Amino acid sequence: MSTTESPVGRLKALGLELPREFSPGGNYIPYRRCGDVLYFSGQGPRTASGAWITGTVGEDVTVEQAYEQARDIGLALLAAADKAAGGLERIEVVKIFGMVRASGDFARHAEVVNGCSDLLVSVLGDRGKHARSAVGMGSLPNGMTVEIEGIMRILPEGTS
Repeated sequence: MSTTESPVGRLKALGLELPREFSPGGNYIPYRRCGDVLYFSGQGPRTASGAWITGTVGEDVTVEQAYEQARDIGLALLAAADKAAGGLERIEVVKIFGMVRASGDFARHAEVVNGCSDLLVSVLGDRGKHARSAVGMGSLPNGMTVEIEGIMRILPEGTS
């Protein structure tokens, strides 16, 4: 696998880097590993300093802004996966569940969650393709705009 074909090479080619990890805001852990499966707690969008990005999509947050926030959540999920697996080379995304805090008449939830899905596929290639749900919520913790949780698998060593 060449550098640009590796997840780290793809991140660099996209001009992205994995964010630093933030501590959970309650009595839970960022992920749980069960055998080769990783279950990730919901992640929300944060500023570089760690403050929550808040708002309601369709009111004070545009679809484009929320798409970028979902993409950044994808980076946070990859950062947690990198830590859990000791690298991204053996990570395969199984499923993500995206929740969008939206106005009552909003119907473009899938477009928002595409931010995360597109990022995962851009970085991991075919291993980033996944099953997915995208739903609307009247509220989310801390007033965040988007929350995404995930299930990923660590592939056996030597998998190419």
